[in-house]
Amino acid sequence: MQETPKKDKFELHLDEMIEKLQECQVQKNMKSCSDCEHYLACELRDEYIQAVYNSMSKGETGGFEF
Repeated sequence: MQETPKKDKFELHLDEMIEKLQECQVQKNMKSCSDCEHYLACELRDEYIQAVYNSMSKGETGGFEF
């Protein structure tokens, strides 16, 4: 059986943000953030986007590889 690699702090934060975003969608009875009237000005969504970026770049500035 193969062990799952441990998540770094960026991946853990992303997991936390995904949970928060999904909770918000459930509370507002929406399947997507894009259906929300606050879509473009949503601080939670902005934090999620930043968490995604940090998870891919591992906190480094500049580009990242997919």
